[in-house]
Amino acid sequence: MKKNIKNKTIVALLIAIVFVSFSFQSKFFEVAKQIEIYTTLFKELNMYYVNEINPAELTTRALKNTLKDLDPYTNYFNEQDVEAAKIRREGEYGGIGASINYRDKLPLIISVYKGYTADKAGLKPGDIITKIDNQTLEELEREDPSSLLLGIPDSPISMEIIRKGKKIQFDLKREKIEINPVPFFKKIDKETGYIVLTRFNEKASSEVKKAFESLKEEGIKSLILDLRSNPGGSLSESIRISNFFIPKGKVIVSTKAKVKKWSNTYTGKENPLDLEIPIVVLINGSSASASEIVTGALQDYDRAVVMGKRSFGKGLVQRYRTLSYGTQLKVTISKYYTPSGRCIQELDYANRDAKTGKTPKFSDSGINEFTTQNGRKVFDGGGIIPDITTENETLTEETKVLLDSRALFDFAIDFNNNNKTISSAKDFRFTDSNFKQFQVFLKTDTMFLSKEEVSFTKAYKFLNDSQNRKIKKEYFIIMNTLKTEKINGLESNKEFLKNELKEMILDQYYYQEGVYENKLISDKTVLEAVKLLKNPTKYNQILSGEK
Repeated sequence: MKKNIKNKTIVALLIAIVFVSFSFQSKFFEVAKQIEIYTTLFKELNMYYVNEINPAELTTRALKNTLKDLDPYTNYFNEQDVEAAKIRREGEYGGIGASINYRDKLPLIISVYKGYTADKAGLKPGDIITKIDNQTLEELEREDPSSLLLGIPDSPISMEIIRKGKKIQFDLKREKIEINPVPFFKKIDKETGYIVLTRFNEKASSEVKKAFESLKEEGIKSLILDLRSNPGGSLSESIRISNFFIPKGKVIVSTKAKVKKWSNTYTGKENPLDLEIPIVVLINGSSASASEIVTGALQDYDRAVVMGKRSFGKGLVQRYRTLSYGTQLKVTISKYYTPSGRCIQELDYANRDAKTGKTPKFSDSGINEFTTQNGRKVFDGGGIIPDITTENETLTEETKVLLDSRALFDFAIDFNNNNKTISSAKDFRFTDSNFKQFQVFLKTDTMFLSKEEVSFTKAYKFLNDSQNRKIKKEYFIIMNTLKTEKINGLESNKEFLKNELKEMILDQYYYQEGVYENKLISDKTVLEAVKLLKNPTKYNQILSGEK
């Protein structure tokens, strides 16, 4: 009897092995088949398509399109992309020290970094770069002309820019640009320190440590850690920074992956910098990933009060995988969980609606309750919910369209052109009178167009010349009405927009340092955090779970 059972067990095991082997081979064959299909298609296309094609661009586009429906974080990187990603991770590169965006496919300088080449040479926000090293950028067939700005430190670079309609030539040298993830830290008053962390690159933990120890030497007794609009970055750096304020050996974050070796539990490996100092962490809807790891750990251990707005909700971990010819794949490998067990991933990419493309939220099907070390209730299903939520600004449709345009930036440039000097960084205010100037500016700005204006203009252009002439007068009357309604629709977000404009203007006169200097005395959330830290009874009540 025992022998029969043993034989049956062996047979079942052999069947299982054969099934797994067949399944693996079947899957491997399907992958190989699809690769061969693409290869043969590509060869035929390259051989017979009527126009010349760029193999690298075609492949890059195909691969990126292949990945885009998985999640926004799984991406293919060609050689240029790999170099750019390395710069973001390492926090240093050879360049001119300017932040670049685009206008009409040409690089537009958004801001310059204090003390670097661009700043010393006299380049300004609003300058449009038309040539780099005698290369006319309008004729350049590449995705990112601004990559020409990068190069070996001390190498020469020439450029032509357009400013106020005039062409100006600049000859300068690239230099080593170090992106400091802590662009600002300072004592707000005799007892309260303030540290801004804008990204989690490879310098993040060392710079936070340096800032904190400096502030401790100055005698601070409480700390505000500002993670607002920090998109995240290095997982290891977020663990190190959490460990600064959480005991050695405590779980900071855990990950669960399909590949067993990538499912890990991460604990603090070092002795902390401080376990007693009261901390307020500031977050908003753009605080994501590594920012949420730090915030979640400090909240779960009741080590800090979290203040602001609900965070973004990115609970996915990526890893870089090396591919052929210097290319890379950044692939989502796992989900992360805070010490209490929360996964704060907001969007369920695996169940995206195939017809509409809409991605459901995990919170749509209900959220789960967890508890902190002191027994306070916290929840999963989409971001970190602050212990103290600051007032949410409800943006009108007009304001949303405005923010998607470049009208705010254009006005800030115009303001700079018309005002050689302004008040000090601390004292500068964007007044109601300034806002009226902005509204007047919008009447002539062509970047800020409402959906109604766009649709009505398209309809008008669709008419023939005879029809256009007949309704021309009525067309302009309606367009003026739409423009007036659009601008009036901004009134309910007036204070929000005044603050946005104030920060853009301050950046042009006093760099990012001036923006943060102003925040110390005008930012409502910072002021509320200071007020809480001045009230230890309330602070401790929040962390103890007492009402």
